[in-house]
Amino acid sequence: MTRLERSVDVLVVGGGPAGLSAAAELAASGAGHVELLEREREAGGMPRLCLHGGFGGRGTGRGPATGPRGGMTGPAFAQGCVAAAIGAGVALRTHVSVTGWDGPRTVETTGPAGLERITARAVVLATGARERPRTARLVPGSRPAGVYTTGALQRAVHVHGQRIGTRAVVIGNEPVGHAAADTLRTAGLEIVAMVTDQPATPLPALVRARSGFPLLTGTTVTGLTGRTRLSGVELRHGDGRTTTLRCDTVVFTGDFVPEHELARRGGLVLDPGTRGPAYDSGYRTSRSGVFAVGNLLHAAESAAVAAAEGRAVTAPVLRFLAGQDRPADRQVPLEVDSPLLWVAPNRVAPEAALPLGGRFVLRTGRRLPRPHLVVSQDGRELHRQRLLLPALPGRPLHLGAGWLERIDPHGAPVRITAL
Repeated sequence: MTRLERSVDVLVVGGGPAGLSAAAELAASGAGHVELLEREREAGGMPRLCLHGGFGGRGTGRGPATGPRGGMTGPAFAQGCVAAAIGAGVALRTHVSVTGWDGPRTVETTGPAGLERITARAVVLATGARERPRTARLVPGSRPAGVYTTGALQRAVHVHGQRIGTRAVVIGNEPVGHAAADTLRTAGLEIVAMVTDQPATPLPALVRARSGFPLLTGTTVTGLTGRTRLSGVELRHGDGRTTTLRCDTVVFTGDFVPEHELARRGGLVLDPGTRGPAYDSGYRTSRSGVFAVGNLLHAAESAAVAAAEGRAVTAPVLRFLAGQDRPADRQVPLEVDSPLLWVAPNRVAPEAALPLGGRFVLRTGRRLPRPHLVVSQDGRELHRQRLLLPALPGRPLHLGAGWLERIDPHGAPVRITAL
């Protein structure tokens, strides 16, 4: 079948908060014809499925709906992002999938209009992140009904109105885990327990007050029982004891990975830590004219952070369109030592601006009580920073960017260590 050939000024791939905010800001800033492609039937990303409150921020509109946490609900946030993009003149096309690349900034798509080949002067990737399912986490057992990730749970409850079960176990103690617990309660389930392999840490009073179920720390899931329907979750506790929690529903939360398939197909360099495209503070990837934003880069930050990155990519893209962008061949990689997992941005270009908020975001694989973050290059210490609070797995920790001017652009990769 013949593909329709078209050209646009900016092509944004992904209709979540990052992609919508990038497209809206670029269109409003005079970037020309800005087109956004979203593979789902509706744009808005995961916030569409999050009925709790806590969403909001600049440029998202003012939805009337509020949730139990206060603030805008996820659907209202998503609707505001969509309205802002359409109002700015973005050509928003849903149910369109990008299936591959056919040149530096040419992609192949399939959708209701058939097959197309779209060439853009600049491309912004905003394909987001997904949770790893139970199989990818190597949890043994059969494949009974009743096993979900957070996204699958929210889609089943809020989109399809499905009956989920009666008794649930939540695997993961992070904000998204508590969002899953809220969804389970909305669906009328009793929460048997929340399970995490991380050690016990002090919880905020608000979280303790609204939990109302046991939190099993230092506990590993060793298997699932049940044939046609889940009947239990097998656990191993930190002291070696084993137990089975009787339930008919389990939700695996967190453990996000970037949706990097399109970036990989395009030959973009991927960062080994984040597993998303390697990028600098201007959101430039290894391919000229291809930018990336949102949770594709660092799974996973909040919708507000993703939207802020979408807005922040506007200036670098406009510079590129105006022919004022310098090649990114002098990017210096940033690398981390264990137990740190990754840093974002993970490349530094001498002429690039400071990262969003003037700081880098890191993750740790285990709890660190008030660590020192040490930045060095070629054995030379560039910066040392003491964190005032413990660093916790699954939570962002931040590193100031005041050391950038001391980097040797021709030197070895910059290393970040937690002591």
